Amino acid sequence: MRGITRRRAGFVAAIGAATLVLTACAGNDAGGGEAAAPELKLSDEPVTLSFTWWGNDTRHAATEEIIAAFEAEYPNITIEPQYTDWAGYWDKLSTSVAAGDIPDIIQMDEKQLSTYAANGVLADLGELSSILSTEDFPEAVLGTGALDGTQYGVPVGINSYTIIANKDLLDQYGVDLPDDETWTWDDFVATAEEVATASGGAIVGTQSWGFEDGGLNNWLRQHGESLYDGAEVAASEETLAGWWEFLLEATEAGATPDPAATIERESGGLAESFTATNASAFGPWWSNQVQALRDASGQDLVALRVPSTADGSAYYKPSMFWSASAKTEHQAEVATFLDFLANSEEAADLLLAERGVPANEKIREYITPKLDEVNQTVVEFLDGLAPEVGDAPPATPPGGGAIETIIDQHTQKVLFGELTPEQAATSFIEELQRALDDAAI
Repeated sequence: MRGITRRRAGFVAAIGAATLVLTACAGNDAGGGEAAAPELKLSDEPVTLSFTWWGNDTRHAATEEIIAAFEAEYPNITIEPQYTDWAGYWDKLSTSVAAGDIPDIIQMDEKQLSTYAANGVLADLGELSSILSTEDFPEAVLGTGALDGTQYGVPVGINSYTIIANKDLLDQYGVDLPDDETWTWDDFVATAEEVATASGGAIVGTQSWGFEDGGLNNWLRQHGESLYDGAEVAASEETLAGWWEFLLEATEAGATPDPAATIERESGGLAESFTATNASAFGPWWSNQVQALRDASGQDLVALRVPSTADGSAYYKPSMFWSASAKTEHQAEVATFLDFLANSEEAADLLLAERGVPANEKIREYITPKLDEVNQTVVEFLDGLAPEVGDAPPATPPGGGAIETIIDQHTQKVLFGELTPEQAATSFIEELQRALDDAAI
């Protein structure tokens, strides 16, 4: 199943080569504890803060508008933007860290949070709490940015794994939209086969899955397992093999594309996907991708619950976090900008749902009536999913950022017959555990 783009984990290699120029034994000891946070005071002198993020042109433009609004309110604080796309972001950030030039404010991903925190790069946000408020964030969501009791990231948006259905295509070929409150995995594949048959092969039933960890996490949770237990891979070979076996069966049944077409589209990112080009009736995506997919496809795409075999297998995942450098010389100014990003209606008006449905409940309630119809349906989808949402998966341990490269490679080998599902499961666990062990050295 796909992420925002075809994610690469080159960051792990880069961070290993650079060793972050910091000691890896910084650990995750709680820095906030129960001690009162220091009272921070803004400087009257000019201050410049560097702020790095990844994204597309739309995000860059919206973020620069937010920066302009903040600088108008705080004229002595200048925000220096540093941005790129996802593919180059982690190499650029790890190079900056290795050179000792850590940005003051960092857009952070869940899979990288623990690695940067363990290496002493990220600030304990509890120390900024005299200015930075997190009171409007649900504890379960806020906790996804904490490690061992220390808050290293403020969640920006929330989303959940979904099956995106192209209702226009289903209507065109006379296939009913499935009931996502009752459907099973077998129903999903059967419906995908039905579409492919009705279209005479002109339309793919569903995109393939198996290229990132969102779908794998969901599958494991439905089987009573998790991907990690601390710094250990906890997934069983049996359940992993079942995941790839199910993909093979779906492919052989004609529900998914042939492997060569899958890999070709996978390398093209969201815009070239089967879903975005109206070449498939279904596809696994994150809920915060509905808008981009609909914009690209021009058709009626709707988010459906992932087929489930167990209660509580769904979960909310932060789209990303706001984090701060542990080395910043301007804590008060950083806290003020983070508070503006996380809590201000002015920033919300400019950002809307570009970084996902706001994790801040007060801001989400404020902004929802201002969202377009598509994003309002996403909010409705996430709210409706709430009774079925379980605890968030265990945090990705240091080194876990390598997972998407490892998953991608193993799924390709399974699809092309180079590994059986059982062989892939064994190899996957060995490679992922090696990445975790290497990060702990």
